[in-house]
Amino acid sequence: MQEQKEQDIQLKAMIPRLLLWFQENGRELPWRTGRDAYRIWISEIMLQQTRIEAVKPYYARFMKELPDIRSLAEVEEERLLKLWEGLGYYSRARNLKKCAMTVMEQHGGRLPADYEALKKLPGIGPYTAGAIASIAYGIAVPAVDGNVLRVMARALASREDITNASVKKNWEQLLLRHMPPGQPGELNEAIMELGETICIPGGRPLCKDCPLRDLCQGHCLGIEEQLPVKAPKKARRKEQRTILILLYEEEGRCLVGIRKRPNKGLLAGLYELPSLEGHLPPEELQRRLPALGLKAAGAVAVEEARHIFSHVEWDMTGYIIELTSRPETDAFLFVEKDELRDRYALPTAFRAFRRYITEK
Repeated sequence: MQEQKEQDIQLKAMIPRLLLWFQENGRELPWRTGRDAYRIWISEIMLQQTRIEAVKPYYARFMKELPDIRSLAEVEEERLLKLWEGLGYYSRARNLKKCAMTVMEQHGGRLPADYEALKKLPGIGPYTAGAIASIAYGIAVPAVDGNVLRVMARALASREDITNASVKKNWEQLLLRHMPPGQPGELNEAIMELGETICIPGGRPLCKDCPLRDLCQGHCLGIEEQLPVKAPKKARRKEQRTILILLYEEEGRCLVGIRKRPNKGLLAGLYELPSLEGHLPPEELQRRLPALGLKAAGAVAVEEARHIFSHVEWDMTGYIIELTSRPETDAFLFVEKDELRDRYALPTAFRAFRRYITEK
């Protein structure tokens, strides 16, 4: 109880400085214009696991083609995934469409101005609901993401594990008690902005530029670099893959072979460059091609690449395989290079091998 009281006092002292600092230093970002709930929602989903600078061009392209909830609800999934190509975590894009359809059916095409109702929508959790509710609608609810957890841990010198759900819940309640009247969105954005630009992860925080430096308990105790405390992540599973760059000449056109992944699991339902388990030597790969319905004169090895997913790491080696006849299988879809560029979403995992397609 005493600890909670002290945290209340500390946070209460910090809030005016945070609001003033954000008013003077908050970045101009496209989704901050107009406080539109749809724009805030899309930006928050895009920003999950992705840096702001990386998101900006995707956001601009997405908004140009899908400017409102109706257009998102009606877009074909294949086109949606193409617009999302490169952002990863494609289930987020599918949930956007699912959510938009629900909003059209149940909320008249407008994201509800209700925190609890927002949380019930597909793909919207407590953080995103808090961001939309507070920033777009001025509802006094917190929005606690990784940036906020890190700032709070350092500011309050907390050694609690921030991956623990109860810790997040306690800090949500702490912030909820101190939401400034008329400015809940500004406070949420101020803490997030501080975490993104000054109280940064994976390195030394820029304490000399921080508006809270003399109030921050972590800084005052000299332990800011030891915080936040996080339980160690489970080691990623490592897999070796052999990537097949299948090329086929037909009537003067160069066709590229792609394949749709299963609807469940890693990269569910997305198109990929076909692959086989393991790092296969050329002779072994050549022996396997007929079983796949493919005929080729040989295989040319290209560079190796690595891609890290959240729980899996792919170590990949690739081969250019120029087919000598039309494939005797419907397991692969052969498309023109322009189609691959403009229509089909190819996950970032295969980025290193795309140049071998464009060069042909």
